[in-house]
Amino acid sequence: MEVLKEKVEEEEEAEREEAAERAERADKIEKMRPAEGRKEEIIMTQEMLRDLERKLSEIEIPILTEPPIFTKDTIDVSTLPLSYKTNTPKEEHLLLVADNFSRQYSHLCPDRVPLFLHPLNECEVPKFVSTTLRPTLLPYPELYNWDTCAQFVSDFLTMVPLTDPLRPPVKKQEKVQTKKYTIKPPRDLSSKFEQEQQRKKEEERRAEEARRLREEEEQLLEAEKAKPDPLYGLRVHSWVLVLSGKREVPETFFIDPLTAHSYSPQDEHFLGIESLWNHKNYWINMQDCWNCCKDLIFDLGDAVRWEFMLLGTDKPNLSLTEEEDNGMNDDDDVENLGKEDEDKSFDMPHSWVEQIEISPEAFESRCPHGKKVIQYKKAKLEKWAPYLNSNGLVTRLTTYKDMECSQILEIKEWYQNREDMLELKHINKTTGLHVDYFKPGHTQALRVHSYKSMQPEMDRVMEFYETARVDGLTKREETPKSMTEYYQRRQDFLSYRHIDYGPRVKKISQNSADSNPRPMVKITERFSRNPEKPADEDVAEHVFVIGEDRIQLRYHCREDHITASKREFLQRTEVDSKGNKIIMTPDMCISFEVEPMEHTKKLLYQYQTLMQLKSEEKVSRHQAWESELEVLEILKLREEEEAAHTLTISIYDTRRNEKSKEYREAMERVLHEEHLRQVETQLDYLAPFLVQLPPGEKLTRWQAMRLKDECLSDFKQRLIDKANLIQARFEKETQELQKKQQWYQENQVTLSPEDEDLYLSYCSQAMFRIRILEQRLNRHKELAPLKYLALEEKLYKDPRLVELLKVFT
Repeated sequence: MEVLKEKVEEEEEAEREEAAERAERADKIEKMRPAEGRKEEIIMTQEMLRDLERKLSEIEIPILTEPPIFTKDTIDVSTLPLSYKTNTPKEEHLLLVADNFSRQYSHLCPDRVPLFLHPLNECEVPKFVSTTLRPTLLPYPELYNWDTCAQFVSDFLTMVPLTDPLRPPVKKQEKVQTKKYTIKPPRDLSSKFEQEQQRKKEEERRAEEARRLREEEEQLLEAEKAKPDPLYGLRVHSWVLVLSGKREVPETFFIDPLTAHSYSPQDEHFLGIESLWNHKNYWINMQDCWNCCKDLIFDLGDAVRWEFMLLGTDKPNLSLTEEEDNGMNDDDDVENLGKEDEDKSFDMPHSWVEQIEISPEAFESRCPHGKKVIQYKKAKLEKWAPYLNSNGLVTRLTTYKDMECSQILEIKEWYQNREDMLELKHINKTTGLHVDYFKPGHTQALRVHSYKSMQPEMDRVMEFYETARVDGLTKREETPKSMTEYYQRRQDFLSYRHIDYGPRVKKISQNSADSNPRPMVKITERFSRNPEKPADEDVAEHVFVIGEDRIQLRYHCREDHITASKREFLQRTEVDSKGNKIIMTPDMCISFEVEPMEHTKKLLYQYQTLMQLKSEEKVSRHQAWESELEVLEILKLREEEEAAHTLTISIYDTRRNEKSKEYREAMERVLHEEHLRQVETQLDYLAPFLVQLPPGEKLTRWQAMRLKDECLSDFKQRLIDKANLIQARFEKETQELQKKQQWYQENQVTLSPEDEDLYLSYCSQAMFRIRILEQRLNRHKELAPLKYLALEEKLYKDPRLVELLKVFT
C-alpha cells in the first residue's frame, strides 16, 4: 500500500497545482470581462443545465418486472448450518481488516467502483468473498469484470480454400484429331429481336428484384438499429479467470459460469477488471483498462499492477527475467542468515460454505424448474429437461420473420425417449409443410414423413429404413392422383413403381377410402439390371395401361448399343367368325428388336410372354392395393402415437419405471415375509408358559401335559382371531362397496365424467381388496389345521417334554 499511497499523493499534488493555476487565470479573465458578458454566460449556463436535465429525464432505464426465480422465501434458513448464520472470531477479524482496506481504497481511489469484499449471504450475515470458495471445488480465482450483458452466440464456420492442395492437378486438354467433313448443325430459326426483348425484360425484372431486396434490407437495418445503452460500462459481473502456467494451461482465459463457455481476454466485450480473489487472497487491478483487457498483465505477484489485501498468504511471486534474478545481491542472504522474519501474515479462515450436493432429480432438471428460454434475434430457443413434458419434448427452436417475433416462419422440435422413435419435427408455417424424423426402431420402419395434412390421399412423402423392411422399400411419394415407390436390394430387382389413379366412382353406402379404393389407370415398374440374363431378355420397364388393355415392355440396353428392344401387347376380346374367342394374333404384339431372333417372332413365345405379363399385372395391382392399405395404417398409427405420445423408461430408472418399482417392492415384500418366517421358527413357543412356573423346578408329567394343552389352546385361539379379523375386513370392504354402488345408482344422472371415472377407479380398487381378502381367508382356513397339527407334533418332539409325554402317547 506504500507504493499506492506515494503514487496517489503525487497525483493529488499535481492536481492541486493545476487547479490553482486555472483559478488564477479565471480570476484575471473575470476581472477583464464586463458585467453584461457575465450575465449572458450565467444565462447560457442555466440553459445548458436545463437542457442537460431534459436529456437525462428522457433516458429510460429498464426495470425488471418479473420477480427473480430464487427469492428469500425459497430458502429455508432453519436448515442451514451454524456457519451460515454466525461468524467465528477469525472471520470477524478478517471483516475488520477488509473494512480498513476498503476505507483506504475509497480514500485513495475515490473515482473507482467500491470494492466487493463482504456481501450478505442467505442469512443476512456478511461474509468475506474469499471464504465463499472451497478449494476442492473451485481452485481457480474468480474475477469481477465489466461486460455488455449481450448474448454471445458462437458460430463455428469451416473455411474452405479456393485452391485445395490435396486436389489432383487438372490435366490439360489434348488436341483431338477430327475428320475433315462434319455434319452442319441445324439453323437457328428463332428471332434475335424477341430474344433481345426477353433478355431486357429479364434484366429489368432482376433489377427490380434487387432494388426491392435492397429496400427491405435497409428497412430491416433501421429496425434492427439498437438504441444507445445508458448503462454501458456500468454493469459489474462475476466471471471465472483461469491463469496460465499450471495444469498445462497455455494462456489465460475467462469462463462464463452460466454457460461454461470460454473466452479470451482479447475479447472486446470485456471492458475491464476491478478485482480478483481466490480462497487465499484478494487483489485489486491497478492497471489502466483504456484498451479493455487486451493489454492487462496477469502477474499477481507484481504489487504495482495488482494490489493485494493480505500479506504472506502464498501469493504468486513476481515474474523476473534471468538477468534480474542473477543480478540480485547474494550478500543480503548472508546478512539475513539466522534472522527470523517477523510473521505478519494472516491465515485465511476455512470456507463456511458446505459442499455442493446435487440430487439426481436436480441434476436431470439442468436448469431452474427444468425449463430455459433463450431469446435471439428473430429466434427463440426453449429447452426442457427429459421427461418434464409428457410428449418427450426437450428443445424447440422458433424462427420469426420480424424483429418483434410476432410472425412465425418455422418451428423445430426435438424429442427424446419417445416410444414411436420420433426425434425431430419440422413445421414450416409459410408452406404448411410438416416433416417428422424418426430414429431406427419404428414399428413401420419409418424414417421421414413429410406431409401437409394427415388425411389420406394427400401430398406426402414417406422414407423408410430399407434394411428393416422385407420388401426393401426406401421411399413412397403420394399425391391425390398418383403414388410412387422406390426400392433397393430386392431379389426380383424391382427398383421403381408408379401408379396413376383415375376419378373414384361415387358410392352412397360406402364412403371410406378402404372400402372404395381409387381405380388404377396405369402401373409403371422399373427393374435394375440382372447380370445373369442377357440384356435383350432382361426387362428394364413394363407399363400396364389398365384402361386401354395395353402392356408395354422395354428391355435393358446392351453396352455396345444405343437403343433398347421394345414390345407392346394389345389385349383384345374379339371373336372370330365361328364365335370362338381370339387368343393370340400377330397384330396383338408390336415389337422392336435391336437384334431380331427367330424364336421371339413365334406366336407361342408371344403368347407365353403375354400370359406371364397378365399374371405379373395381377401381382402388381395387388401390391399397389396393399401399399394404399399400408399408407392408411401408417396414418392411423401416427394419429394414435401423437395422441398417446408414450415415453420409454429404462429398467434402471427405478424412480419412473413403475413395473420395475412394483417388481422391486414385491421382491422386498417376499424377503420380508421370509425373514419373518425365519424369526418365527426361531422363537421359543413354550417360553410364555414356562415363565409361569417357579424357576429351577423340574417339570412333572402333569405340568408337561398342562403346558402342552395351554400352548395348543392359545395357538388355536390365535388362529380363530386371525380368521375373524380377515372376515371382519372382508365384510367391511363389501359393505362400503355396496354403499358406493347404491350412491352411484341414486346420482348416476347428475354425475360428471370425472366423477364416473373416480367411481370406476374406486370400484376397481375395492374389488381388488375384496378378492385379496377372500383369498387370504380361504388360504388361512386351509392352512390352520395343518399348522395346529404341526405345532402338536413339535410339542411331542420337544426335548423338554418328550420324556414326560411318552406316557400319554
